[in-house]
Formats: sequence, structure tokens, C-alpha cells
Amino acid sequence: MAKKPVKYYVVDAFTESAFKGNPAAVCLLEEEKDDRWLQAVAAEFNLSETCYLTRSNGASSHTPRFRLRWFTPVTEVKLCGHATLASAYILFTTGLVNSDIIEFDSLSGILTAKKVPDIKEPTDVSQIQNSQEHQNWCSVELDFPIIPNTEFDSTEVSAISKALNGAAVIDIKRTTPDGDLLVVLPSAESVIELQPQIDDIRKCAGEGIIASGAAPMESGYDFATRCFFPKYGINEDPVTGSAHCALAPYWSQKMGKCDFIAYQASARGGILSLHLDEKNQRVLLRGKAVIVMEGTLLV
Repeated sequence: MAKKPVKYYVVDAFTESAFKGNPAAVCLLEEEKDDRWLQAVAAEFNLSETCYLTRSNGASSHTPRFRLRWFTPVTEVKLCGHATLASAYILFTTGLVNSDIIEFDSLSGILTAKKVPDIKEPTDVSQIQNSQEHQNWCSVELDFPIIPNTEFDSTEVSAISKALNGAAVIDIKRTTPDGDLLVVLPSAESVIELQPQIDDIRKCAGEGIIASGAAPMESGYDFATRCFFPKYGINEDPVTGSAHCALAPYWSQKMGKCDFIAYQASARGGILSLHLDEKNQRVLLRGKAVIVMEGTLLV
């Protein structure tokens, strides 16, 4: 029996412009594939994340549900914000679901995505697919779990500062359970000017480094961030939705509020709107996306 071709899209997430934000490959599976194939395809795309959607027939509600898995070029991960946003955007804008809410069954439990219209919705699906001008008619709001953080061993501060090319370090937390290091710098400008030493970051404790600093009021943002995950094959992640599930509660304590506009200061750049729901221990992440490519996997 011939293998069914696999439809895929490449989507730039957390941006309104093509070639900005964080690109993710979204593959629509009609049949199960083994993990070796999934990892090989992710390595072939060589993007920070390749994700796989399989429609689930086991949902008890009327909300569409899909199984969702995320792979970097070297390994599977438990949570990815930008690839989840990209997946939801594809489902909402290409007519694959007739719903304003989608559920994803993932290694981090059931995650939900909600369509948030921004302007009058176009009626012709081909407009949405083929014209960037008409792609930004909606945002996607993700409902993710808070990522808690704990105190970090202060004896390793010098090694972390060295990995960040001698940057002044104000505070360090360790996220749980993943063990990323949330490193707070004096300002957003410090984050933007940061010169990471990737080989030294690879040697540091923790899975990766999330560097963040408060932004001045006139910038239009509350804080800026850059994320480095060389152990996962990602030297610098362009925009990291999941990291903001740890950043939102941290900055909420420091700034005394629950709503933020965050800027990820990578070369591509990205903008995230955040709401911290302390009562339910959730973070709502909202962003836009642009479809830049579509095609078919033949193997």
C-alpha cells in the first residue's frame, strides 16, 4: 500500500509579518507515524520546532480535539508555545475546524486554543491562505499551565554570568520541572545587547537559559527576553511561548500586575500578550501568525 502524503505548513508565530517571529512546521497526520520518522522529519525541517497533529476521536465534548506532539531537530519536548499557536492558526484559518476553540492532547495535558477575531473576517478561504494582507484577521489565545520557579544555587552565578559574556546578573530562578534557568538582567537593553557564549551555556546547569529584563515604559513593552537552548539543538529560540509561562508569574510578583506585553529580542523578534490567572494557575498567551509555506511530505 502506498504511503499517504503528509500535508505540512510552515508558519511564523507571534508576529504579523513574514520572516519574523518563530517559524514552526505543522504536519497534518492521517495515520500514526513512528517516533523515528517524526524525529527524522523534524531534523529535515531543522526549525526550532516541528509539530504533528492527529485528529482525536476520543473527545467527550463537542470541541474539536487533536493530539499534538512537538520535536526540535534533536528531541521531543513536553511543551511548545509557538508551535501550538501555529497549529491552532492553521486549523482556524484553513477551514479544517468549524469552531472558535480547539483542544490539544499533549504531554503537558489538555491545552486549549481560542480564536480571537481582530477585524472583519474574510469570507474567501483562498484569501486567507494566499495573501499576507488577509492573514492577520485573528489572533490565537493559548491557555497554558503556569511553570513554577524555585530558588537557585548562588554558587553557580559566576559560571552563568561568564556564559552570558560577563553580563550583570540580578536574580536567578530555576523553573520546575524542566530545570531552565531564568536569569534576570538589569534592563531590557541588557538583554538586547547580550552576547551569549553558546558553548558555555551548554555546560551550565539546567536545560537552557531564559534571560529577561524589565523594559522602560516608553518602549511599549513590560519586559524583554531572549532564550538559549543549545542542549535541545536550538542556540537561540526566536520566540518562546512556553518560557513566558515562567516569566509571567515572576514579573507579576515584581511589577504587581497580571497583564503584560512581552518582547522577545531575538534577531527575528516577536510580541506576546500575556495574562496571568493566579487563581487557576494558568497563563493566557495571545499572538498572531503568518503562513509562509505549504507543501507535501512524500516519504
